[in-house]
Amino acid sequence: MRVEKKIEEAAQLIVQSHRMVAFTGAGHSTSSGIPDFRSPHSGLWEKNNPMLVASIWSFRLNPNNFYDWIRPMVDTLIHAEPNPAHRALAELERLGYLQVVITQNIDDLHQRAGSRRVLELHGHLREATCVRCYKKVPVDPAMVNLLLSGQVPRCNECGGVLKPDVILFGEQLPIRVLNQAMEEARRCDLMLVAGSSLEVTPAADIPFLAVDCGAKAIIVNLEPTSFDSRADVVIHGDVAEILPCLVEAVSEMGGARERDM
Repeated sequence: MRVEKKIEEAAQLIVQSHRMVAFTGAGHSTSSGIPDFRSPHSGLWEKNNPMLVASIWSFRLNPNNFYDWIRPMVDTLIHAEPNPAHRALAELERLGYLQVVITQNIDDLHQRAGSRRVLELHGHLREATCVRCYKKVPVDPAMVNLLLSGQVPRCNECGGVLKPDVILFGEQLPIRVLNQAMEEARRCDLMLVAGSSLEVTPAADIPFLAVDCGAKAIIVNLEPTSFDSRADVVIHGDVAEILPCLVEAVSEMGGARERDM
């Protein structure tokens, strides 16, 4: 089936839906210059063992490994801009179709694109927490400059190492956010998955929960996923190209409507 026809079918599902939820992963931000984790030849795990650089156990034993790994990405994350895929979801929210974005990403690009309801399953980089006294501090330009200079950020009260509020391997997802995401999945009648390989659980279980509870599903992803067989519409392509076309089709079919929160 041609991509145009699939986009039309997906748009019809969106216009007919009463409560749509989006679920996004690393592929949503690759067009913003942020590499994903598993793509051949470019994924972040091609050259690094995640258990050695991005697990809570390795962080506690040797935080330098984590900061040495993430340091080259800091400038990329700081200067990244929302791409058309982020803006498309924000527009679907503005039009009244999309209720919430559930994301695995930590880059803050959904919010910067204009999405107002975002559930960040894997945390964010806006704050950091001391692993010794648990003081929470904002990640401000001074901390970024310290990190870029090659130092490990430390708590100004107890001297403990500061850990960004991102979820590392071995850590539980923030329970309040996870519960909210699961409730949204149960309540929605349409789940839009965009740019996720759906390989990292328990976050990846959320779209499956939605369809198990009766929701229809659309997936837009460059590569096939285990969710494809459960989705009503499957589009293999770049989310930054497909989602704006989808929004255009929705606008032509249904226009804007009042949001039902």
